[in-house]
Amino acid sequence: MPIPNLTIIGESINDSVPSTHKFFEAGDITGLKELAIAQDVGGAGYIDVNVGPRSGEFLAEMVRNVQSVTIKPLSIDTPDPAMAEIGLKAYDRDRAGGVMPILNSISPLRMEMFDLYKIMPFMPILLASERVENGVGKPNHAAEEVYQTALLMVREAAKHGIPVDQCIIDPAISPIGADTEGRFHCLMGAIRLIHGDPELKGVHMSVGLSNFSVMIPPKRADGSPSKGPLESAFLTMAVPMGMDFVIGSVKRKYEILTPDHPAMQCLNDCMTLEGFDVIMRVQEYYAD
Repeated sequence: MPIPNLTIIGESINDSVPSTHKFFEAGDITGLKELAIAQDVGGAGYIDVNVGPRSGEFLAEMVRNVQSVTIKPLSIDTPDPAMAEIGLKAYDRDRAGGVMPILNSISPLRMEMFDLYKIMPFMPILLASERVENGVGKPNHAAEEVYQTALLMVREAAKHGIPVDQCIIDPAISPIGADTEGRFHCLMGAIRLIHGDPELKGVHMSVGLSNFSVMIPPKRADGSPSKGPLESAFLTMAVPMGMDFVIGSVKRKYEILTPDHPAMQCLNDCMTLEGFDVIMRVQEYYAD
């Protein structure tokens, strides 16, 4: 059963995915449309469209091509404001049943992207992984820094007419299998702070979930899957604190796990460990 109140933004139409990159390079629009259909049928609430370094005109064509085979709303995924504008102008809101698109993503270094709301209303994904100090971008390493950046960006969104319950905060997820710097601690702490702030009541949260398990083998020693359960363990922790979107795969069956599930035990242990001990605990999980 799908996790209640969790919306999947289908991740497959993204140039950074090797199998999808081949479709883009070959100009295989039919193959890309089939990816959209498969994600629609598989339960995605939104279909992500990321064409990588290609032109804005190509992005617009992909928006139209994807919308020709699905009525699911799209996530227009580009850090380039000019490309985002072209993609938004190509989006057919009527075709999506009146649902506005997601724009992925706006960061403190790209605040001008809020101005695009005048062209087509959207739900912005707000990257809280970096901040601006004295005009220079700096990565956030502490939960409080992520939270303060999220608060700043939601306030900025409000200035452009975007209400808090239309914002999606991305507190940044990192590979748990390579976490020697406490990124998982930071992530969970930030989620907790965001969820607990009355000013952010109603805000949405999302992460690129596949990044969480990118550094681990797909199978455990006993042959059972390792990646999907670890992602589900994260969701079991995060969904009750407001994580209601993920950019993820419809092929993974995300579910709420019981406390005694090995993946839950692994992540609970990781919350008490630091440095290389986190990696060792994850290795122990998939070696069992």
